[in-house]
Amino acid sequence: MGKKVAIVGAGVSGLASIRACLEEGLEPTCFEKSNDVGGLWKFSDHAEEGRASIYQSVVTNSCKEMMCFPDFPYPDDYPNYMHNTKLQEYIKMFAKKKNLLKYIQFETLVTSIKKCANFPVTGQWDIVTERDGNQESSVFDAVLICSGHHVYPKLPVDSFPGLAKFQGNYMHSRDYKSPEAFKGKRVLVIGLGNSGSDIAVELSHTASQVFISTRSGSWLMTRVWDDGYPWDMVYITRFKTFLWNLLPNFVSDWLYVRRMNSRFKHENYGLMPSNRASRKEPLFNDELPARIICGAVSIKPNVKEFTETSAVFQDGTEFGSIDSVIFATGYGYAYPFLDDSIIKSRDNEVTLYKGIFPPPLEKPTLAVIGLVQSLGAAIPTADLQARWAAKVLTGSCTLPSCKAMMDDIDEKMGKKLKWFGQSQTLQTDYITYMDELASFIGTKPNILWLFLTDPKLAVEVYFGPCSPYQFRLTGPGKWDGARNAILTQWDRTVKPSRTRAVSCAQKPQHFLYLLKIFSFSVFLLAIMLAYH
Repeated sequence: MGKKVAIVGAGVSGLASIRACLEEGLEPTCFEKSNDVGGLWKFSDHAEEGRASIYQSVVTNSCKEMMCFPDFPYPDDYPNYMHNTKLQEYIKMFAKKKNLLKYIQFETLVTSIKKCANFPVTGQWDIVTERDGNQESSVFDAVLICSGHHVYPKLPVDSFPGLAKFQGNYMHSRDYKSPEAFKGKRVLVIGLGNSGSDIAVELSHTASQVFISTRSGSWLMTRVWDDGYPWDMVYITRFKTFLWNLLPNFVSDWLYVRRMNSRFKHENYGLMPSNRASRKEPLFNDELPARIICGAVSIKPNVKEFTETSAVFQDGTEFGSIDSVIFATGYGYAYPFLDDSIIKSRDNEVTLYKGIFPPPLEKPTLAVIGLVQSLGAAIPTADLQARWAAKVLTGSCTLPSCKAMMDDIDEKMGKKLKWFGQSQTLQTDYITYMDELASFIGTKPNILWLFLTDPKLAVEVYFGPCSPYQFRLTGPGKWDGARNAILTQWDRTVKPSRTRAVSCAQKPQHFLYLLKIFSFSVFLLAIMLAYH
């Protein structure tokens, strides 16, 4: 009989963890507070305590080919970027197809997770759950925490002098659901992330005036990229990552700024990040520039103070007669059922090896799935994390010493702070991270071998999008349909938008891109030789 594993949460990370445990012969039991799967993507018309919350209009920022479970493509007719209801349909389809629902105890709250008295020997955990007012205690051999990081809002009221005397109302973005209540109002949105920009754009169609206050600015990306293709199908490729890592920092910084500014000048719209070389996660919004240029949305610096009816900004300007303030100021990492020292083992900082395992534990029987953020999609990331974690639990993969893990955390933290800034400490490079996890479990694609044995597939894997199917091509958990899924991914990409076919569909031409890169490389080499 396999080890008993408790899984907290039945969102995409929880479902990936159930499936990974079953693949490794473990016995999973998933505890879900709500009455359905989906987690963040299960929309509710009101914010529920202890659950993630989204607004009614949320659309994905990753396209369907890049955010699927690696062995479960979306239906062909699904749009590339999906409304939250469409994604929730897919998640439920996956749970039913993989027969995962029977392992989930719905409407069950995890109230406490503590080490058993003999933990140094057994690695077991005592877990207390609550259902219908009744509590139950059970012992599990391992725990996978999949409760997400969009649950506990950061509402920094102490950072804004005068807010206590402000006569309008204020709220966190997690409580925002739709724009109807703001019709004809003057609204200030604090925070220029995905939620802040989405809400501001949506409100600008009904509110009389919308301001966005940003402390540091942000790079803006649109979902529609070169030649009309999804941004991540074009942008997230192995070849581009390889080239990027080859370049000196000053060159890559210059290219990054140039690329981000290629659509429009960020400084002309008040969006330019304070640190231009920062690789902080960009925000995704297709409408924001149009709403700014039409005057429906205005970008302002950080709020210096509030008065009874207005906000005074750092540049001395003022936005008066404000009716509402919406704080899109992000979320904190909290696990109220778990001793903080386990996850935040140093200076109240999240210290997890590869963003998954707490190093100080005597036995590696607790893991956090789905906490790492990157430009890549959450579903394939959580899937690979869960597969590695399950193998660690069975002993087929081992972790290094506590010191080696802490040294790795320090090294990675230094790089993250350099590229993503202080507030983005769980950010990581998608392909590098995925390849690292895949190498631990033996599923990283061998590009050279592919070029020798299957050149057609190799070209798509290396020069095309780094789609999730690549991590089920070989090794443990191999999916026989992975090769065909990769070779047909562009067909599924163009199908939902080709409702009026006027010519044959074309996919991006890798040769033309290579030619551009080669020409640019020759140009740079010529400059360096000229000044040598």
